[in-house]
Amino acid sequence: MLRQILALHPLQITFEELLRDVTDQSDDFAQRDAVERAVRELAAAGLLNRNHDFVLPSRAALRFDELVGG
Repeated sequence: MLRQILALHPLQITFEELLRDVTDQSDDFAQRDAVERAVRELAAAGLLNRNHDFVLPSRAALRFDELVGG
């Protein structure tokens, strides 16, 4: 999930756009739940920021991506 968001940066994407991109527009509850949990856990770890509907990489995530050559 984090790699997907970092790959799209600096584009700002909404959670719904991310969900459609990751789940191939599936309405499967399990897939949606997995994406929601991943975003919530990455945000809790300080790697993602949620600003209303938008999901953005944090400064720490961007720095990590820079260090590993992403």
